[in-house]
Amino acid sequence: MSWVLILTGVLLGQVIDGHPAKASPEVESNLKAGVAKVDITPPPDTPVTGHPRKTKGARDPIRAGILLLDDGKTKAAIASFDLLGASDALVKAVREVVASNAGVPYENILVAASHNHSGPDFQKEKSWAKEVVEKITAAVSRASADMRKVTVGYGEDTIGFSINRRKVIDGRAVVRLNPDGPNDRRVKVLRFDDGRSLCPMAVVMHAVCHPCFFTWGDNASPPYPEGFPKMSADFPGEAQSFVEKVYDGNTKSLFLQGCAGDIRPNLPGDPYRCADEADIQWAGRDLGGAVIRALARSMIREVRSKRPTTYKVRCASERVMLQGKEGPVEAELMAMKIGPYLLLTMPGEPMVEYGFKLEQSIADRAVPIVVGYANGNIGYIATAEAHKFGGYEPTQSPLHPAAEVEILRGLNRLADRVVGDVFESFSKHPPGTKLRTN
Repeated sequence: MSWVLILTGVLLGQVIDGHPAKASPEVESNLKAGVAKVDITPPPDTPVTGHPRKTKGARDPIRAGILLLDDGKTKAAIASFDLLGASDALVKAVREVVASNAGVPYENILVAASHNHSGPDFQKEKSWAKEVVEKITAAVSRASADMRKVTVGYGEDTIGFSINRRKVIDGRAVVRLNPDGPNDRRVKVLRFDDGRSLCPMAVVMHAVCHPCFFTWGDNASPPYPEGFPKMSADFPGEAQSFVEKVYDGNTKSLFLQGCAGDIRPNLPGDPYRCADEADIQWAGRDLGGAVIRALARSMIREVRSKRPTTYKVRCASERVMLQGKEGPVEAELMAMKIGPYLLLTMPGEPMVEYGFKLEQSIADRAVPIVVGYANGNIGYIATAEAHKFGGYEPTQSPLHPAAEVEILRGLNRLADRVVGDVFESFSKHPPGTKLRTN
C-alpha cells in the first residue's frame, strides 16, 4: 500500500461524527446492551389492518427492533414492531426466540407495537409471520453477538401534531378534534452510549399519538378519499428513519407508543381527513426533530456528568383478571426498570389520563415511561370517567369501569417490586411474619 493511501486512511480515521477521534476506553458501567433492526415488509399485495383498505406496495419499510440488556445479574429485552398491536401470537413467538437465542428470561421480554394502522396483520398472514420470526431470530443473534458496555442518557422534548379526539357535548361524548381535551405532547428519549463517539448506539423514543395519518377519515378529502393506497409505518417509522439518517446510519432507533387511546393526528375534516406526503413529513420530522434535540441536549457535559455508572435491571410482570363487561378479562401488566428509568406497560389502548395518573403515583421514585400496546392486546382501556359519557373508546372497550382501579393498583404494585424502596420489596421476611417491636 502506498504512503498516500496510508496517510489518507490515518486522516480519515481522525474524524468521528465531525470531531477529532481519540482512543476511547470502555465506558464506566455495569450495563451491557446489544441492538439490531430488521426490515419485515411483507409482499406488495398483503392487506393492511387497523383501517382496512386497498393498498399495493409500501411507501416505506415496516421494521422491527430488538434491544438486549444485561446488568451482570439480570437480562431483559425490548422488542418493538411497526404493527397495529402486540398480539398474543406475536408476543409468544418473539419471547421464545429471544429466550432461546439470547438467554433472556421469558418474563423479562417486553414486546410492543407502535399501533400502526397501515401495516400487516401478524396473526392472519401466516406465511409472512413465519418469515418475521426467522428475521427476528437473526436480529437477536446479531444483537447478542455485539453486546457492549453502555451508559444511559435521558431527555424530553415536545411534538405539535397530536390532539384529543373526544369532546363532551350535552353530557355525551362525540368524535371531535378537541384542542382543549387532555393531551400529552411530551417526547421521552433514552439513549444508550458505548463511549466511542457522540453517536448513540441505540435510541428508544416514546410518544403519544395514534399512527393513523394514512387511514381514511371523512371519505371525501382529496387526494386519498379512501385512505393512502400504500403500506406504511406511519409517523413512528418516518421519525425512526429521520433519527437514523441524522446519525448517518450509525444508530438504531426503537419506538414505544404511550397512552394514545384518545389521541390522534390533528388533521381537520369531517371529522378528520387522510394525510398526504406533506403531512407525514411534518409529523415524522417533528417527532424526529424532538428526539434529536433531546439526544443532543443530554450529551452536554452538565447533563452527561450526572449519568449513573451502575444500572440495575429489574423486571416484574403479572397476569391479572380485570373486571369486564361480559366477564373477567385476562391481561398482562409489566414493570421494567433500567437504572432510574421505569417502563410500565398495558396490553391495549389506554386513554391518555392513565399515563398522567401513573406518573403522579410514581412521583420522584423513578423516571416513568408508560407504554401501551405491549405484551398483548385487549382493546381499548378507557377511564372510569370516560364511561360516564360513552363515546367510541368506552363503547369499544371490553372492560368495566372498575377495571381502571385494578390496572392502576396492579402497575403500582409491580413498580414497588422493581423500584425496591418499599418494605415489602426488600424485606427478607415472608409476608405475614410477626416482627419484634422491642
